[in-house]
Amino acid sequence: MDNKIPRPNYFWSILSMKCPRCRRGPMFKDGNPYKNVKLSHIFNMPEHCPECKQRYDLEQGFWYGTGYVSYALTVAISVTTFIAWWVLIGISTDDNRIFWWLGINAVLLIVLQPWLMRLSRVIYLYFFVRYDENYRETAPQEFDHKQ
Repeated sequence: MDNKIPRPNYFWSILSMKCPRCRRGPMFKDGNPYKNVKLSHIFNMPEHCPECKQRYDLEQGFWYGTGYVSYALTVAISVTTFIAWWVLIGISTDDNRIFWWLGINAVLLIVLQPWLMRLSRVIYLYFFVRYDENYRETAPQEFDHKQ
């Protein structure tokens, strides 16, 4: 009889915004970024994962790198919507279809922005913290960059 806990799916853990170390604990205090009207509450995170005690803010200024991840996600979404628009509707210089795509894409990115900002944090933290199937027996990863 094997009592091994199944490993949570990597991509589902990212999309559901779970801790990279245990893939079970939530990374944000409120699971819905659209729930609060105040945008200042989008990044309300516990200091440590409630499940495995992994520290989320690894060092001062750590989250500045999420801007690059957010930029990459935004470009990926824009390229995807452009290709879909091109295939389904078409691009022409004779009318304003390209401007319709620009407008719709801009609105889509504005609507998705709270979710994209959170997703950027999750993906960025996944670059630095690895999954540990023995997270209950081992200490969380510590990052000391004062050398």
